[in-house]
Amino acid sequence: MRILFLAHRFPYPPTFGSKVRAFNMIRHLAQTHEVTVMAPVRSAAEAQQARGIAAHCAAYRAFPVSGWLQLAKVGLTLATPVSASEAYFHSGAMTAAVARALAAGRFDFAVVHCSSVGRLVEDAPLPKLIDFCDVDSRKWLDYTAFKPLPLSAGYRWEGWRLTAAERRLARKFDAVTVATAGELATLRELGMHAHADWFANGVDSDYFTPGSEPYEPATISFVGRMDYFPNERCMVDFCRDVWPRLRARLAHCRLQIVGAAPTAAVRALGRIDGVTVTGAVADVRPYVRGSLLTIAPLAIARGTQNKVLESMAMAVPVVASPLAAAGVEAEPGVHLRVARSADEWVNEIAAIAGDRQRRAQLAAAGRARVLSHHAWPRAMQRFDAILERCLATHAPRAPGAVQMA
Repeated sequence: MRILFLAHRFPYPPTFGSKVRAFNMIRHLAQTHEVTVMAPVRSAAEAQQARGIAAHCAAYRAFPVSGWLQLAKVGLTLATPVSASEAYFHSGAMTAAVARALAAGRFDFAVVHCSSVGRLVEDAPLPKLIDFCDVDSRKWLDYTAFKPLPLSAGYRWEGWRLTAAERRLARKFDAVTVATAGELATLRELGMHAHADWFANGVDSDYFTPGSEPYEPATISFVGRMDYFPNERCMVDFCRDVWPRLRARLAHCRLQIVGAAPTAAVRALGRIDGVTVTGAVADVRPYVRGSLLTIAPLAIARGTQNKVLESMAMAVPVVASPLAAAGVEAEPGVHLRVARSADEWVNEIAAIAGDRQRRAQLAAAGRARVLSHHAWPRAMQRFDAILERCLATHAPRAPGAVQMA
């Protein structure tokens, strides 16, 4: 089957969140189908890196977009029903290329990753699936509780517009998917019942493996892109509310904030005694493997936190907020620990620091849970079943009709 795969960010290299999910969907589909990938890129360096996708698909096109032009598009949509997200990820060249390909009948099926590029094929007559991954409209609405006026009003307006876009796309696509059962419940709360389903994020357990070197028993780590507001916010709050209490309990404790593009607020955290802000690193694995544990104290979170899965896969215990833990198929207290208040954060971290056996049990249980519930082959089996239903609901099967291999 000839599949067109559209994404709002170029899915190679698979360095974070949505890119990881999109890349694994492409790699899986390309095993039995002819997959063409189209997505925007924002720099010459990103375009160069994008060439690596060639080994994992039949063809690809990367469409350069300008950051300033994208922001101008966002400004032009502020008083319109078109969401800022759709404007920010819009590419005129990509839109035209998709339209030409569809008019020429080059594809049998379309897969769209995230709602921001759904417009490009929403009216196409071929069978199509859209993977929201997370329900982005809820994330924007979640931000309103953390932003002052007038920013909170802007986030609310964007949340409303994205909700309308998600509902529109859900009506027009043959299947809608998300990454967790919780996100599926959110879709249904918004009235999107038809053709909605979910398949989990996986983790490459052959890449994210336990280390052989000893860990540093006084070091805890947070991993994530640090210009992403939920990551920035949770680290600022953690360093303000939890870190002084934790240092009073564990005087030699060290915190590593590991991730690209730290904002000014995050860089300022590096001036706190015992806190290191690394910025971009070539490989996060040595930082995680060398830690007593990793933390995920997110107050804003939707879907699956890959940072949690990757740490568990490396047999490094995780202490997470309830929201960060909710997107993982794991049992709190068995496969990871959950903390809700500053005192609970201190107690959970101190308990692991003070008991090597407890740490070892959590580490082994976390790794085992990833292997049993978050392996990509398992996730892709569920994805395949959804694709089959998608084809079946688009039109009745006829002799010679396109089928999944």
